[in-house]
Amino acid sequence: MPQAAAPLRLALALAALLLVFAGFVALGNWQVQRRAWKLDLIERVDRRVHAPAAAAPPRARWAAIGRDDEYTHVCADGRFLHLHETLVQAVTERGPGNWVLTPLRTAGGEILIVNRGFVPPEQRLPASRAAGQVAGTVHVCGLLRFSEPGGGFLRHNDPVAGRWYSRDVAAIAAARGLPVADVAPYFIDADATPNPGGWPLGGLTVVQFRNSHLSYALTWYGLALMTLVAMGVLLRHEWRRRG
Repeated sequence: MPQAAAPLRLALALAALLLVFAGFVALGNWQVQRRAWKLDLIERVDRRVHAPAAAAPPRARWAAIGRDDEYTHVCADGRFLHLHETLVQAVTERGPGNWVLTPLRTAGGEILIVNRGFVPPEQRLPASRAAGQVAGTVHVCGLLRFSEPGGGFLRHNDPVAGRWYSRDVAAIAAARGLPVADVAPYFIDADATPNPGGWPLGGLTVVQFRNSHLSYALTWYGLALMTLVAMGVLLRHEWRRRG
C-alpha cells in the first residue's frame, strides 16, 4: 500500500509546486505590467509639470476634473483671504513646520485654496511674517493638486482643535466658513516665486512616485525559479529512490 501511494504523493506534490510556480510567474508578470504603467504615469506627470502654465480650471470645469489634471501647471489671479488662513503640519527638506493654505478669491467669485508654501515653527503666526500677508490682486502660479481628505497617516484632522495633517479642501473650507459651492475641489501648490519677506516659502512640492516594481518582479521570478529547483530536487530524489 505505501508503495502504491508513493506515485500519487509525488504527483500531488508536483502539481502543487506547478501551481505555486504558475502563481509566482503571474505575480512577476503583473509587476512588469505595473512597472510599465508607472513609467508611463511618471512621464505624463513630468510633461504636465514642465508644460507652460494654463489658467486654473474655472467653475464650469470643476466637475470634469480628473487624474489627468493633477500636477498641471496653472495660474490664477485674485485676492488672498488672509483671515481664513490654515496651517497644515508639514515635514520638508527644510525640516518640520507647516504649510500655509490661504483662500484666493478670483474676480469671478471663485475661491481657490492656495498652498502658499512652508513656514518653520517660529513663523507660524501671521504677525511674524507680516510682509508676506500681501494685499490687493496677486498672480499665483503652481501645480494643481487634489484634495487630501481625512488626515495623515494614523492622524485625523481635527478642525475644532485647529489641528490639520492633510490638505483637505472641503473640510478646510467648511471650518473657515467659506461658501463650499464657491470653493474649487482642488488646491494649488504655489511655485518658488518669492513672497515678500521670504515667507511662506513655495516651490517645495515633491513630485516623486515610488517605483519598486522591477525589484518586486525579480523577487517573484526568483521564487518561481526556486520552485522549479524544488521540483527538480524532488524528481531527482524519487529517481534515486527507485534506482
